[in-house]
Amino acid sequence: MIARPERRPGNAESGFTLIELMIALVLFALISVAGLALVDSVLGVQGRTEARLDRLAELQRTMLVVTSDVEQVANGDIAGGGDRLTFTRAAPGLGGASVAVTYLLRDGVLTRSVGGRTQALLTGVNGARWRFFGDSWANQWPVSADGEDAAAAWPRAIALEVTVAPGRGPAGALRRVILLPARATAVTS
Repeated sequence: MIARPERRPGNAESGFTLIELMIALVLFALISVAGLALVDSVLGVQGRTEARLDRLAELQRTMLVVTSDVEQVANGDIAGGGDRLTFTRAAPGLGGASVAVTYLLRDGVLTRSVGGRTQALLTGVNGARWRFFGDSWANQWPVSADGEDAAAAWPRAIALEVTVAPGRGPAGALRRVILLPARATAVTS
């Protein structure tokens, strides 16, 4: 019987070579870089999605406030044209008198003024236009300046057309049409 030599710890077959270790480190580095790129991509998508959702919430909040104000129009004149609308709004729940409301586009921001206090409603606005429906759509109200009767008349509906600038959310034209309540008339007997 032939005796085989015993393996010793210093033998060449007992571990990894330097080249094998380098290849393993390079593979680990490549997997780490790919994982980091994936995480960065996911975080970027999440950030853009959050910005779009914030913008959509701002647009919805603006349209809700405009709709609420116009639906609560009180006795008084309605005047507007271009990027401006002024009317009197009832103050339910406040127990007070009606308040004057003005919408105006100022430096790319749609603003709302109530009782002298101004609030920024929507930023990043390229244009805003109020339109009024009486017998047909008109770009200003009152349609004609034929005395007190024209100023005292109300349109049946008011439309807000907003052009939103591209950027952190949806861009383009938005339109909200709001029906006005019937105006109370005095009954004479």
